[in-house]
Amino acid sequence: MGHVAHDTRVGAGLLVALGAAFSFGMSGAWARGLIDAGWTPGAAVTARVWVAALVLLVPTILALRGRWSVLRRNAGMVIGYGLLAVTATQLFYFQAVAVMDVGIALLVEYTAPIAVVLWLWLRRGEKPTRRSILGAVIAFAGLVLMLDILTGARVDAAGILWSLGAMVGAATYFVLSAREDTGMPPIVLAGSGLLLGAIGLTVAGLTGILPMAFTFGEVSYRFGPIPHVTVPWFVPVLAIGLLATALAYVLGIASTRMLGSRLASFVALAEVVAALLFGWMLLGQLPEPLQLLGAALVLAGVVVVKLGEPAVAEEGEPLLVG
Repeated sequence: MGHVAHDTRVGAGLLVALGAAFSFGMSGAWARGLIDAGWTPGAAVTARVWVAALVLLVPTILALRGRWSVLRRNAGMVIGYGLLAVTATQLFYFQAVAVMDVGIALLVEYTAPIAVVLWLWLRRGEKPTRRSILGAVIAFAGLVLMLDILTGARVDAAGILWSLGAMVGAATYFVLSAREDTGMPPIVLAGSGLLLGAIGLTVAGLTGILPMAFTFGEVSYRFGPIPHVTVPWFVPVLAIGLLATALAYVLGIASTRMLGSRLASFVALAEVVAALLFGWMLLGQLPEPLQLLGAALVLAGVVVVKLGEPAVAEEGEPLLVG
């Protein structure tokens, strides 16, 4: 009976994790439509984070009832999470998708697990296994193909740098989310980080540090084979905030508790597939065959890196962001 219940829990967890991955994966395509309509990346990410922060505000407060000291003790972690793991990751990703395909930008960002392995090696002396090193080499080879360097195609240097910045933010997310000594519920970390990020982005916009431009006309998408479908501006804003952020975080937390962070992080790679799918459906973007081969190598390399990590029985934090 226990074995059946475990299998049922894992099966349900896989479905929830796939839902989280596809929710996160749609953000770039929706954002690109706003950016093409005249929004700056800073405005798009600020709207996204504010909508999600307001939606998660009540659950965060409820989870903190009688436990406000936990938030105070971990103030430094929350600040780092809000500024780096949330704000920097999403802002840099939106800056990248403004000048390059959303799927390619996300694939560069998703080399973050390799950056985490290198960080643990340099910071804690946790030397990667041979399998992890092999995975890093495979992923690097995939990046070379994916960026179409070998054929001499033009690579947008700014887009690659923004994607690498998003990768650093995502790596920070993985490192902070893996901490189990804080006593902080996952939804509190997500909700407080999003709220702090929203406030920080707003201040940066009001002071002129972050360019902000909004338009309130219609936004154009493809919707599969149908070109030039227009929707009101608030449709992509709500889609990014509610579906690609708030819902995605909630599903990510739930699936990680059901599967454990190790298995959930494997399923998280489906976000890359989702980004490619939504990039094609909403924007008509489809990588070249050589780039698709490179994408497959990147995913394979990240999987090999994760297989090379020491097996640890753990439950807890979500390992997905995009």
